[in-house]
Amino acid sequence: MKNKLLNVFVVIFCAFLSVFTYNRLIEANAYTLSEAEAVFEVSSGRNLYCHNENARLPMASTTKILTALTVINNCKDLNDVVCVTDKTVGVEGSSVYLKAGDKFTVIDLLYGLMLRSGNDCAETLAVYISGSIDKFVEKMNEEARACGANNSNFKNPHGLPDNDHYTTAEDLVKIAIAAMKNEVFKKIVSSTSYTAMELSEGRKILWTNKNKMLKEYDGANGVKTGYTVKAGRCLVSSAMRNGMEVVCVVLDSPEMFERSKELLDNAFNSFTMTKIIDAEKFDYCLPTDGNERFIKLKIDEDFYYPLKNGETYEVELSLPEKLPISVKNSQTVGDIKIFCKKQLIFSEKIYTLIVE
Repeated sequence: MKNKLLNVFVVIFCAFLSVFTYNRLIEANAYTLSEAEAVFEVSSGRNLYCHNENARLPMASTTKILTALTVINNCKDLNDVVCVTDKTVGVEGSSVYLKAGDKFTVIDLLYGLMLRSGNDCAETLAVYISGSIDKFVEKMNEEARACGANNSNFKNPHGLPDNDHYTTAEDLVKIAIAAMKNEVFKKIVSSTSYTAMELSEGRKILWTNKNKMLKEYDGANGVKTGYTVKAGRCLVSSAMRNGMEVVCVVLDSPEMFERSKELLDNAFNSFTMTKIIDAEKFDYCLPTDGNERFIKLKIDEDFYYPLKNGETYEVELSLPEKLPISVKNSQTVGDIKIFCKKQLIFSEKIYTLIVE
């Protein structure tokens, strides 16, 4: 009898523990975890949260972030007119339904690329910039490396399935951060709608943005959705709150919008953009040989950094005890370094400020 009661107690306790543990997990992750996730702050590039961030995965139309950045960085004039040819119409997947003979400016096609995810826009822009898809893809991979995305490979400008077309959540964050620092790109992806002009017939075409984060999330300002059966639901989102801009990547995420909102909320609730260095208030002086006079010092830039609640940092100054009498204005005399968790997060030269 005692053994039966003990067994019943154990079963009830285990059931309670399972429910308790499950509820705690739901509390931490109310929405389904994506196959890979990464959340970074834009200006500092700080990693705020990651899950399976180095897994090589397909990324569907989030590819077009790199496509747009490559076009912008390789086009002399975004108002150039592009004549669509029959080689880049009727592309599989999402489309703005370009026709051979249509004429659009490069900037209009970029809006079609990013707001409507036009695969035909992607190929049209690629051929216009480089003469062929293959040559444009070479530029894409060069651009990716320049962003620090060293664990990715691109085979096309739209993201349609290819076994050799892949990225990682961390790499895609780096690409998106580089893109969001470009004002033209940022203006495009933050637009909820855009009216393009087809020039050969003078037709106006209204394109609305598929990224519903722009309307549903406070502070949202980008960037791109994506979906294929192979890649699953993918989303690169970004938002700005209280001076902190955050980029979030979810790859193969069944609840991509909900999960992205949750990850962004966690970032904004856990981190605060903190002004660690104020250049105007940098108040240091050094004596010259013989203590004949004191020289004021200066630095050029303020420094902001996302600090987790309760997190601290250390400041390290490297300066001589005295300066030579012959010291000149704006002469480098040392440096300042900032460490967080024993990692260097900022360094800058210290100069003299001699007012005659």
